[in-house]
Amino acid sequence: MFEAGDIREWRGHDVVDPGGHKIGVLESVYVDTATDQPSFATVTVGLPTRRRLAFVPLSGATVGPGYLKVVHSKDAVRKAPSIDTDGELLASDEPGVFAHYSMDYTPGAGGERRLARR
Repeated sequence: MFEAGDIREWRGHDVVDPGGHKIGVLESVYVDTATDQPSFATVTVGLPTRRRLAFVPLSGATVGPGYLKVVHSKDAVRKAPSIDTDGELLASDEPGVFAHYSMDYTPGAGGERRLARR
Protein backbone atom coordinates (compact mmCIF):
# COMPACT_ATOMS: atom_id res chain seq x y z
CA MET A 1 0.00 0.00 0.00
CA PHE A 2 1.14 3.52 -0.70
CA GLU A 3 1.74 6.13 1.93
CA ALA A 4 -0.72 8.97 1.34
CA GLY A 5 2.06 11.54 1.16
CA ASP A 6 4.12 9.53 -1.32
CA ILE A 7 1.42 8.92 -3.93
CA ARG A 8 0.62 12.64 -4.19
CA GLU A 9 4.16 13.16 -5.48
CA TRP A 10 3.16 11.19 -8.59
CA ARG A 11 0.67 13.84 -9.71
CA GLY A 12 1.37 14.68 -13.35
CA HIS A 13 3.01 11.31 -14.09
CA ASP A 14 1.67 8.85 -16.64
CA VAL A 15 -0.79 6.17 -15.58
CA VAL A 16 -0.39 2.94 -17.54
CA ASP A 17 -2.33 -0.31 -17.74
CA PRO A 18 -0.87 -3.80 -17.10
CA GLY A 19 0.41 -3.92 -20.69
CA GLY A 20 2.22 -0.61 -20.30
CA HIS A 21 -0.25 1.32 -22.48
CA LYS A 22 -0.68 4.93 -21.39
CA ILE A 23 -4.14 5.63 -20.01
CA GLY A 24 -3.61 9.26 -19.09
CA VAL A 25 -2.01 11.49 -16.47
CA LEU A 26 -2.48 11.20 -12.69
CA GLU A 27 -4.47 14.21 -11.54
CA SER A 28 -5.40 13.52 -7.92
CA VAL A 29 -5.71 10.89 -5.21
CA TYR A 30 -8.80 9.98 -3.21
CA VAL A 31 -8.38 8.32 0.17
CA ASP A 32 -10.73 5.97 1.95
CA THR A 33 -12.23 8.08 4.74
CA ALA A 34 -12.29 5.09 7.10
CA THR A 35 -8.56 4.35 6.81
CA ASP A 36 -7.09 7.55 5.30
CA GLN A 37 -5.25 5.28 2.83
CA PRO A 38 -5.12 6.01 -0.92
CA SER A 39 -8.02 4.22 -2.57
CA PHE A 40 -8.67 5.76 -6.00
CA ALA A 41 -6.92 8.11 -8.39
CA THR A 42 -8.32 10.32 -11.09
CA VAL A 43 -6.67 10.13 -14.49
CA THR A 44 -6.96 12.82 -17.14
CA VAL A 45 -8.42 11.15 -20.24
CA GLY A 46 -10.16 12.20 -23.44
CA LEU A 47 -9.51 14.52 -26.32
CA PRO A 48 -7.84 17.88 -25.65
CA THR A 49 -11.16 19.67 -26.18
CA ARG A 50 -13.11 17.24 -23.97
CA ARG A 51 -10.83 16.25 -21.10
CA ARG A 52 -12.33 14.55 -18.07
CA LEU A 53 -11.10 12.81 -14.93
CA ALA A 54 -11.76 9.06 -14.81
CA PHE A 55 -11.56 7.12 -11.56
CA VAL A 56 -9.30 4.08 -11.14
CA PRO A 57 -8.63 2.00 -8.01
CA LEU A 58 -5.11 2.09 -6.57
CA SER A 59 -5.31 -1.42 -5.13
CA GLY A 60 -2.51 -3.48 -6.67
CA ALA A 61 -0.93 -0.47 -8.40
CA THR A 62 2.84 -0.21 -8.66
CA VAL A 63 5.13 2.73 -9.28
CA GLY A 64 8.02 2.99 -11.68
CA PRO A 65 10.25 5.80 -12.89
CA GLY A 66 7.77 8.45 -13.99
CA TYR A 67 4.67 6.25 -14.09
CA LEU A 68 2.00 4.52 -12.04
CA LYS A 69 0.88 1.10 -13.29
CA VAL A 70 -2.69 0.12 -12.36
CA VAL A 71 -4.21 -3.36 -12.61
CA HIS A 72 -7.12 -2.29 -14.84
CA SER A 73 -7.11 -2.04 -18.62
CA LYS A 74 -7.00 1.23 -20.50
CA ASP A 75 -10.46 0.49 -21.87
CA ALA A 76 -11.94 -0.16 -18.40
CA VAL A 77 -10.53 3.11 -17.04
CA ARG A 78 -11.71 5.16 -20.02
CA LYS A 79 -15.24 3.75 -19.54
CA ALA A 80 -15.16 4.39 -15.78
CA PRO A 81 -17.28 7.03 -14.06
CA SER A 82 -15.68 10.44 -14.45
CA ILE A 83 -16.01 14.09 -13.51
CA ASP A 84 -15.19 17.31 -15.33
CA THR A 85 -11.61 18.52 -14.93
CA ASP A 86 -12.88 21.18 -12.51
CA GLY A 87 -15.64 19.01 -11.06
CA GLU A 88 -16.20 17.20 -7.80
CA LEU A 89 -17.29 13.65 -7.07
CA LEU A 90 -20.80 13.82 -5.65
CA ALA A 91 -21.62 11.57 -2.70
CA SER A 92 -24.47 10.08 -4.74
CA ASP A 93 -21.99 9.07 -7.48
CA GLU A 94 -19.57 7.20 -5.19
CA PRO A 95 -21.41 3.83 -5.38
CA GLY A 96 -21.17 3.90 -9.20
CA VAL A 97 -17.39 4.32 -9.07
CA PHE A 98 -17.05 1.21 -6.91
CA ALA A 99 -19.63 -0.75 -8.95
CA HIS A 100 -17.79 -0.10 -12.23
CA TYR A 101 -14.82 -2.07 -10.87
CA SER A 102 -17.03 -4.71 -9.14
CA MET A 103 -15.94 -3.47 -5.72
CA ASP A 104 -18.15 -3.46 -2.63
CA TYR A 105 -19.35 -0.05 -1.52
CA THR A 106 -20.28 0.70 2.07
CA PRO A 107 -20.74 4.26 3.31
CA GLY A 108 -19.47 5.15 6.76
CA ALA A 109 -21.46 4.13 9.83
CA GLY A 110 -23.06 7.57 9.97
CA GLY A 111 -23.70 7.59 6.21
CA GLU A 112 -20.65 9.73 5.53
CA ARG A 113 -18.71 9.69 2.29
CA ARG A 114 -16.29 6.91 1.54
CA LEU A 115 -13.83 8.89 -0.62
CA ALA A 116 -12.09 12.18 0.06
CA ARG A 117 -9.77 14.04 -2.31
CA ARG A 118 -6.29 14.74 -0.96
